[in-house]
Amino acid sequence: MTSTLPGPQPPADPAQRKREQRGWYFYDWANSAFYTSVITVFGALYMSAVAADAARADVARNGPAACTGPDGGENRLVDCDISVFGLAFPAGSLWGYLLAVATMVQVLILPIAGAIADRSQRKKAILAGFAFLGATASALLFFVDDGRWELGAVLYIVANIGYGASIVTYYAFLPGIATPDERDDVSAKGWAFGYLGGGVALALQLAFYLGRDMVGVSESTAVRICYLASGLWWALFTLIPLRRLREHQNPHGGETGMRVLTAGFVELKQTFKAAKALPLTLGFLGAYLIYTDGINTVVSVSAQYGTEELGFTDQVLIATVLVIQFVAYIGGMLHGFAARRFGAKKVILVSLGVWVLVLVYAYFVEEGQALQFYALAVGIGLVLGGTNALSRSLYSQLIPPGKEAQFYSLYEVGERGTSWLGPLVFAGVGQATGSFRYAIIALVIFFVVGFVLVALVPVRRAIAAAGNEEPSVL
Repeated sequence: MTSTLPGPQPPADPAQRKREQRGWYFYDWANSAFYTSVITVFGALYMSAVAADAARADVARNGPAACTGPDGGENRLVDCDISVFGLAFPAGSLWGYLLAVATMVQVLILPIAGAIADRSQRKKAILAGFAFLGATASALLFFVDDGRWELGAVLYIVANIGYGASIVTYYAFLPGIATPDERDDVSAKGWAFGYLGGGVALALQLAFYLGRDMVGVSESTAVRICYLASGLWWALFTLIPLRRLREHQNPHGGETGMRVLTAGFVELKQTFKAAKALPLTLGFLGAYLIYTDGINTVVSVSAQYGTEELGFTDQVLIATVLVIQFVAYIGGMLHGFAARRFGAKKVILVSLGVWVLVLVYAYFVEEGQALQFYALAVGIGLVLGGTNALSRSLYSQLIPPGKEAQFYSLYEVGERGTSWLGPLVFAGVGQATGSFRYAIIALVIFFVVGFVLVALVPVRRAIAAAGNEEPSVL
């Protein structure tokens, strides 16, 4: 089913396209500080510590009965509960529940935000609104201390909403700033630039965090300053794309005020109908959701694998995170170069094959051998950014013109909605076998299935069905 809407038209002037593309890259640079610092490195441990402080305070006020073992017996702080809306759960479980709630909220909000962005064609304003919302919430995490985990929970959820909705809108700019032949390269450079930005921000913050005694601040204060710095980084660098990006498509709705929200629901309903009429696009989306779940799981469990199976210290794990960030920049650029020569689909398939080799190598990394673990980090970095970047650009060729933000909201929501399967496989296999080596090798199935499904998608037919122009290399 070909879209009847006019699609965004990139500027005819190559210099104007380059200017907008360079501005577009900076939003990847801007928001990566949130993901690498606030979520990946500092989030889980700090929020658990704040919740534990609240549990200790509760014990101090109410006595040992507030903090009992699982059998109701002797006081064990590790099992202390915190409560919200009358529901009690262990303080150590806060981060997992928090991420789950943030994901569910995004599943509800992102499609509506995407529909409004497409109908109103006010992508810059929507990008700005959600980006500054997320950046402000990140910066306000500075005030989460002294057991105020409830404030932290609200701010984390708000920041995740800002991050997810701004990403959807950001992705939707791609067809308007790059021709079909440019998209793979532009997407790869943006993703690579984002990993570089996240790596630079994290390196600066870790240098401050590890040297906190030299400036006379506590561990808690150092983490909170890193939160503040991440929010400021996100907000300040967002100003660059907002100055350079332009709207390249007329709105197809004249609603104003609250009627824009109602029209967004109407637009969303039409998008679901359009998606059903594009089975090849949905086929690629399904393949992407499978292998990206594998990618996200590898990244999220790598620290656990390094600590519990291989016995590495926090210093090794921090260095590994930085290696992945900076090597991912090189990997993203290499993927963009390869896609110009061979086409995005072929490069994605090769990249998925490399992921399988990386996991096989991970299985054989010896305990305590840091150089082998760093080599694993290099392998992950080389394919991490590029696989996602080319998936983003190839998907842009398969969606109907005029509905970019809505289809990218399905892309993001789908990714979040399936992100539980990989960790479940890893945890289940680890529990069943007693070894995380078998758990890490079990993740190969996500890449094998993804490879087969991507190989089966007739990309040229899918592009034509969506009503888009084919790139010269595919």
